[in-house]
Amino acid sequence: MQAIQILTTGGPEVLTLTTLPDPAPALGQALIRVEASGVNFIDTYFREGRYPAQLPYTLGQEAAGTVVAVSPYVVPPEAAANVSSIQPGDRVAWCGTPNVGGTYATLALAPIDRLIKIPDGITTVEAAAAILQGMTAHYLLHSTFVPQRGDMVLIHAGAGGTGLLFIQLAKELGLHVITTVSTQAKAAIARTAGADDVIFYTEEDLVSRVKEITNGALLPVVYDSVGKSTFEHSLHCLRPGGTLVLFGGASGPVPPFDLIRLSTLGSLYITRPTLKDYIITRESLVERATRIFNGIADGSLKVRIDHTYPLAEAAEAHRALESRGTTGKLLLLP
Repeated sequence: MQAIQILTTGGPEVLTLTTLPDPAPALGQALIRVEASGVNFIDTYFREGRYPAQLPYTLGQEAAGTVVAVSPYVVPPEAAANVSSIQPGDRVAWCGTPNVGGTYATLALAPIDRLIKIPDGITTVEAAAAILQGMTAHYLLHSTFVPQRGDMVLIHAGAGGTGLLFIQLAKELGLHVITTVSTQAKAAIARTAGADDVIFYTEEDLVSRVKEITNGALLPVVYDSVGKSTFEHSLHCLRPGGTLVLFGGASGPVPPFDLIRLSTLGSLYITRPTLKDYIITRESLVERATRIFNGIADGSLKVRIDHTYPLAEAAEAHRALESRGTTGKLLLLP
């Protein structure tokens, strides 16, 4: 098999196409032929060394493909009703299983109880594009901070893969969505997804525009995946008692922060959630993935794929992602 590994941390140039022995599934695992692997900012964190990993390390957190082989698996009685029978030939998607190997590869292993069967009406490529970012948007809106119908919310990076799914799910909840973009082309894409107000963060003062849109009331919540360059502005967009949900760092990590400032800015809250803690149980994983996949299958949720790359061009995919010039999802097609 072939895989993209990092032998040392650094920029996109450290991504190395490597030939490895085909893996064999251990107890409770399936071997999957990868047909599409998602490219996400978390992959750049591992590549840079911001998240530690034992080297050499195969990148990739999200994929979809066809099951090649399944190891014998004795399902605990308490989990039997919640784990679907996975067989060779099944189309499946999964994410967030770095302990069994990455997904930037032609073959990958995954725990059987972390696999989601792909329903009819959705392609394998669509499943790979949506499972991580779709479930991320779902848990942020339905679990981390749950806005009330009619609330105004700010979702940064509205033309990105997560942002576009996020906007659509937010509109289904009856929210007024404000989002940030950098270009007119991205603004048009965000508005097509349902954004009510678009702020050009490179040209306009974010806080002033939010005050204008809200008539000075400010916001109950800001969902921020950008990090370093937006963090301070996001805080000043919140009303007293508001919550900053910081779920990414596309512009870099947030500098050290004195928590006393939360009181001086209006008794604010900050949380730094991550998907894995919201899909710990099989039930929560299935619930979130099923909601996203069913939405794609019935047409109520649109997935935008910006570009696909051959596996060998993973470095180009990382450069494109980090340029923040993409709109929608980037995928590697082994």
